[in-house]
Parts: sequence; C-alpha cells; structure tokens
Amino acid sequence: MEEARRIAGKLGLAPIKSGASQSYALRRKVSAGQTNYVVLGADAAGAMYGGLDLAEAIRLGTLTALPDSDHTPWVARRGIKFNITMDRRSPAYWDNNSDSAQLNIPEMWNLQFWHDYLDEMARNRFNVLSLWSLHPFPSMVKVPEYPEVALNDVWGQQDGRIDYDFNMDSHDMAKPFHLENVKIVKKMTMDDKIKFWREVMQYAKDRGVDIYLFTWNIFVWGTEGKYGLTEDGNNTNTIPYFRASVRETVRTYPLLAGIGITAGEHMLSSQGPFDHEAWLWQTYGEGIRDALKDQPGRQFRLIHRFHETGQNKILAAFKDYPGPFDFSFKYSVAHMYSLAKPTFINPLLTGMTPAMRTWLTVRNDDIFTYRWGDPDFAREYVSNMPGPDRLAGFYMGPDGYCWGREFMDREPESPRQLVMQKQWYSFMLWGRLSYEPQLPNALFENTLAARFPQVPAAKLFLATACASRIIPQTTRFFWHDLDFQWFPEACLQKSGFFTVRDFAMDTAMPGSGILNIRQWRARLAKNAAMDGITPLQVAANLKDNAAKALALVAEMRPAQGANKELRLTLGDYEAMAHLGNYYAEKILGACDLSLFDQDGKTETQAAAVAHLEAALDHWKKYAAVAASQYQPQRLGRLSQVVDLVKLTPKAQADIGIGQSWRPHTLNGDGEGAYQGAVNFRP
Repeated sequence: MEEARRIAGKLGLAPIKSGASQSYALRRKVSAGQTNYVVLGADAAGAMYGGLDLAEAIRLGTLTALPDSDHTPWVARRGIKFNITMDRRSPAYWDNNSDSAQLNIPEMWNLQFWHDYLDEMARNRFNVLSLWSLHPFPSMVKVPEYPEVALNDVWGQQDGRIDYDFNMDSHDMAKPFHLENVKIVKKMTMDDKIKFWREVMQYAKDRGVDIYLFTWNIFVWGTEGKYGLTEDGNNTNTIPYFRASVRETVRTYPLLAGIGITAGEHMLSSQGPFDHEAWLWQTYGEGIRDALKDQPGRQFRLIHRFHETGQNKILAAFKDYPGPFDFSFKYSVAHMYSLAKPTFINPLLTGMTPAMRTWLTVRNDDIFTYRWGDPDFAREYVSNMPGPDRLAGFYMGPDGYCWGREFMDREPESPRQLVMQKQWYSFMLWGRLSYEPQLPNALFENTLAARFPQVPAAKLFLATACASRIIPQTTRFFWHDLDFQWFPEACLQKSGFFTVRDFAMDTAMPGSGILNIRQWRARLAKNAAMDGITPLQVAANLKDNAAKALALVAEMRPAQGANKELRLTLGDYEAMAHLGNYYAEKILGACDLSLFDQDGKTETQAAAVAHLEAALDHWKKYAAVAASQYQPQRLGRLSQVVDLVKLTPKAQADIGIGQSWRPHTLNGDGEGAYQGAVNFRP
C-alpha cells in the first residue's frame, strides 16, 4: 500500500483510495503525447486484478476509454466449492458412483490441471478454493503414530463399472466388487503426494487464492480398519487418530488457509449417544491447537458448518479456539439458481452473536450441463448477500457433480476442457460480480462480442439471459430443498421422475411470493385476490423467455459457420428454451387438472391433456437437442444414469395421468409452512 502511494506521488497521480486487501486503482496519464496506464495495488492481489483489467481493456478494444477508477471487493472471499475425489479410497460426497468424479481422479494429481484451474479462478477474481472430501488425510499426510494409514499410489476405476449400491461407509471400499475393479492410475509415494499438494498451494498463493479443506464426519476412508479405527463416535481409538491427522495436515501444509468441518452426516455410534461437538473439538480443535504450538504466529481459520447442530453448542465447544472461527450456512440450500434473495439464513443472522460471521455455501445442484449466463440475476444475488459485518465469504459449487474436467460432451476438446473453461461466461459473471456488482452489462456484452464476432453481441447477450432464466423460474415454482430431491435439468429426483400430479400437489419456494397450484385454485374458487405470483404467470414467464431465446437462436444459426463453440453454445440455449416450454405446459396441465379435480368437467380435463401432449412434444425436442451434444451420465446423488431420451416415456405418462384423473383426489388448499429438510437450519 505504501509503495502504491509512493509511486502515485512520484508520477503525480491521485493515490489509491482504499487500503483494503485486494483493492486497486487504475490511473491514466498523458504526457508529451504519450499515454501511460498505471495500476496501483493495495497488495499483490489488487495489483494482479488491476493488471487483468488493463489486459481485458486491450483485448476488448476499450483501453482509450478507460477512466481513472478505484476498485475494492464487495465480498472479501469469493470461492469455489470443489468436491475432490483424490482416490477410490479417498472419495468426496457420494462420488464413488459418479461418472464425473471417477473420471476426474487422474486430473486431481495433474499439476497442469491445477495451474489451469487456478489461473481461471484468478482471472475471474475468485480467491478461495475449498476442497471437500469425506476423509482426505490418508492421501495427503504422513502421521508418525499411524504410518500404515498413508496411501501410496492413486487408485482409479478399472473398466468404468460402478457399484450402484455404493454407500458412504468406508468399509464399502473393501467389498470384492471394488477391489476387483481398481487400477493404479498414477504411481506416487506419500512424499510425492505431499510435494504435489505443496506445489499446488504455492501456485494458488501466487494467484491470490487461499485453499481450505472441508470434511464430513465421521468417516475413515483409506484406513481399512487399521489400528482399530472405525466410524463409531465412541471408539476411543478414532479420536487420537483424527487429532494427530489434523495436526500433521496443518504442519505439513504451511500455506493451507484453514479447515471446514461438519457435525454430520455420519456421526453415529452403536454404543449409544455421544457429544458431537465435543468429538469435533477433541479431534479438529485440539489437532489444530497442537500444530499451532509450533507456529505461534500463524492464522489458521476454522469454519464450522451450521449443519445438524446448533449455535450455542458450537460456541461452547470451540470457545478456546486460537484463531479465526466462522460459521458456514447453505444459503439457497442446494439450489442457487432459484431466488436471488433466499430467506433461509434470516433466523441465523438474527440469532448469531455480534462477533461471529458466516460463510455462505452457494450450492449449484441445478445446472451441470449447460452454459448459463444472466448477469442481472447474478448481480442481484451477490448484492443481496449479508454485509461484511455478518459475511466472511462464500463458496459456490455442486455436491452431485465434479467441477474438474467435463466428461459429457460428445465433441470434446483435447484435452477435455475444464468445466470452468467450458462454462467460462457463467464463472466470469459470478466471480467478477461478487468482486464488483456494479460492473455494467456492457462489459459482458463486449466480452461476448470479442468471443463470438460472427453474431450480433446484443442478440447473443439477450438469448443467453433468456435461456438462463428458465431453471431459476422453474425451481422457484417447484421447490424441493436438497440435491437428490430435485434436478431440474431432468425433472428428476432420486426416487424417480416428477409427474404432473406432483406439480399440482407440491409447493413453491419459501420467500418467492409464488402461489402454488392448490393455493391458486382455492383463491379462484372463492373469487379472492391473487396475493402472489400465480402459476399461470409463471408459465407465461417461462414461455416468454423460451420464445425469445428460440427466436434469437434461429436468427443467429446461419452465422455460426464452423465455430464449434458458438454452435454448441446456441445448442445449450435452444435446449434450455425447450425445457422451459416443457415446464410451462406441464404447469398449465397441472392447473387444469386441479380445476377438473373440483368441477369434473370433461372439457377442463381435455384442456389439461392438451397441455400435457404439448409438454411431451417439447420434452422430445429438448431431449433431442441435449442428446445431440451430451452423453448420458451417472449422477451419484440421484443414484442413476440420467438419460433424457430414455426419460421420454416418463414425460408421456403424464398424459395417461391426466386422462385417468379422478375428481376430488387433490386435497387441501396448499397453505402452511414448507416442510423440507430443515436439519441444518437454526
């Protein structure tokens, strides 16, 4: 900061206004007919971001119009949630039966992968990488007291076969099916692995990115029953093992910024109850304290997820933690692409002690396949996050998909692209707008123009935004909290396809202001005011955005030429538009069936069936476009292969449901508080 002020003074420039970390100023000086551009950084990260701004202006051709400006981050810590499967013996959450996780195992030990990944993060102004694993320690550290736990080599998948009966218990790895289908994808000693992760963390630090490890508990994957270790919370062998493993992790990786912990989802014991928070303190809390005794000046952040626990228990157990200590909360539960101002966090913010701050887990279990891009939604979402007095930062990402390289494209690049490269526009929006939400849409339109000069940027910008509004609108209307309960790309949950009866019966997202179908029907019957957004308005909005997207795509298709990326990008928007029309007709069919349920009129039923026949037509178009670009893939959280074409009979079955509907079988008025999976809420 002082160096920046000194340089500004020497050059006769206005000094940088903010000394906050990551801040920077751009200054322009014209002298003797020469224009000089100067970046003044409050720190190294700020200087890097300023340099990236200048490079962007050169690339977009806007350098001469660049004014003097000052920049400081809106959200201080802007992160990626990365479920990392390091090894068949070191999985992330439900990832041993997921295509994307298994195929990405070799990439997790590829230094070039991480260089590319961290470069992309820095370009998009992300500065936190959180790596989530059930039990990472055997693949990352040597523990002197437990030498046999350290895992040499990297185990991957032999022939693509996946155990569909996989569960998260570590003893599952020892099943004959697994052991017969293992292959070594990379030969490495534990010393090699430690060297590898130190290099990754150094590269991250050089890009202004802090790395955190997150765990669920209690899992002992990779230990295979050695030293009497089990996942039983009352096992007296397990606590000292965890404490020593945490200690060695902190010691081994001086650039590791912190650890995140979970009081679940596997804190079990056959021997009776045990204090979950006491267990976490004795393992993680004491393990970190042990390590910091050797590093007294080190700041090591502990993030305690607000999940299956309560604030008072957490604070009492961790009152002696010797460093930064934060909460973490699932901000939109599993669906960030829903409401731009979710309300679930409000009770926590009200009850949280003044000294505490929380991270937001911004879960994307909505869109794995398609290129998304609606800057207005992203800007509103980050602008609505709590202020810095409450917010420590956020990390966004999925549980049901690995954000490594993509392995679903039918026309892949070589090597396959990072998900962050394929969906570059989405990551740009979320990263850049969380640093600076006031960035204008003109920047993003200019970026699209530079990327795809073949088509009018204004048309592409609008098509992108319209197609990207489909899934958030649908999820606001048809709300199911958790990832395995609702995958909008396929109208699917773990237990099967959602039918038109489900749409008639279920409810809208809390805080969305949307009336569910039974609420709408009850008001209609009473001739009462519609005190919310009606299902008919939701369907109309979906149709409007779908129609605009399809029209714009059709206008741009002739100009795509041989540009594969543009062709596939337009294909994504076309697919999402057809999906929007499908959901619109399904909602309208459910509305008419709800009325037929009351009046029994055949013409009302016929109208419903007509909507469902139209929905089927849109589903077929959707599945055809998507299948032309993407392979079916197995998603671990849904425990099935998602094949849109093979789901067509499920979409067709709605017609039969409409034709066979019996009146007076849709009961209730749809009122009452939403009863979801609330175990993580205060």
